Amino acid sequence: MIAMKSSPLAMVEVTDPQEIAKIKAQRERFRKNSDWLQAHVPQVYAQHRSKFVCVAGQKLFVADTAPEAVATARKTHSDDDGLLLRYIPRERMERVHAHSGALVAV
Repeated sequence: MIAMKSSPLAMVEVTDPQEIAKIKAQRERFRKNSDWLQAHVPQVYAQHRSKFVCVAGQKLFVADTAPEAVATARKTHSDDDGLLLRYIPRERMERVHAHSGALVAV
């Protein structure tokens, strides 16, 4: 049997203009990294099967583990808190995209 620990979930409304500005800036950095990955998906997926990829500063970092990929990205782009991390499956397969419900091949 697998026992899972749960932690309490706390939700707060952020109203401080400086905090809101920081959140928006982080979201924009993530969007830029996501846009970069989307523009390079064919090459990235073809070359890095069974690897973790992390995009920071609109640059690709590849490793065998997620912590390695993130550490390498943060070492080079410590100021980018909008990094994007993905695992590229070994086999190409069709998946249902969670946000749109569309069937996509990855």
